This record gives sequence, C-alpha cells and structure tokens, in this order.
Amino acid sequence: MPKHGREESDEEFDSRYERYFSRPDIDSWELRKGLTDLQGMDLIPEPKILIAALKACRRLNDYALCVRMLEAVRFKCAVNPEAYDYIIQELRPTLNELGVSTPEELGYDKPELATVNPYDIH
Repeated sequence: MPKHGREESDEEFDSRYERYFSRPDIDSWELRKGLTDLQGMDLIPEPKILIAALKACRRLNDYALCVRMLEAVRFKCAVNPEAYDYIIQELRPTLNELGVSTPEELGYDKPELATVNPYDIH
C-alpha cells in the first residue's frame, strides 16, 4: 500500500499528464513545471504525453522549448538509443505538423566547436 493514497496505474499517469499539457489555458510556467517534473522522474514519457507537450509549446509559441524537451528525452534514452528512435518515429507526424525539427536535424547533437585532440593516438 502506498504511503499517500492509492497507487496510480501507468495509464492513469499517462492520461493525467496528457490532460495537463492539453489544457488550453496552460501558461509557460505551468508547461515548464510539468516538463521539469517529468524530467525528474525515473521514466521516459510516453509519446502521447510528449505530443501533448509539443502542442502546448507551439500554442505558447515556444519553439526553443520543443527542442529542449526533445534533447531531454534523448538524454533519458542514452542507455537505450532504440527507445529514442521509437519516440521520434511516433512523434514524426506531430513534428512535421508543427514544423519542429529534432536536435539532430538542427545539428545540436554534435558539439559546435569540437576539434580533434592532436594528442590522441589512434
């Protein structure tokens, strides 16, 4: 038995966050709060949650937050790159609809000023 009430199922959790981000009156602070909360959890959000968050970002005209959110998801998927590929595949229609590029498409997956270390011997 959980300490603070009944335990929430995965479906209820997903539905709660999807509803939260789908609210037409969500403001920038609430959007960032929700994304920060998700990032702090030991989970990779389901694509339906991310789709609702992407649409909220675009409603608030915050393109940068769309990209930052995708970067955070990629970071969470570092131990399982196939999960990130799956998520991008599921998000692709929404990304195209909203005109959002992935961090990889923007070149943000590589350091901007990276140079080869001349002391590395290969």
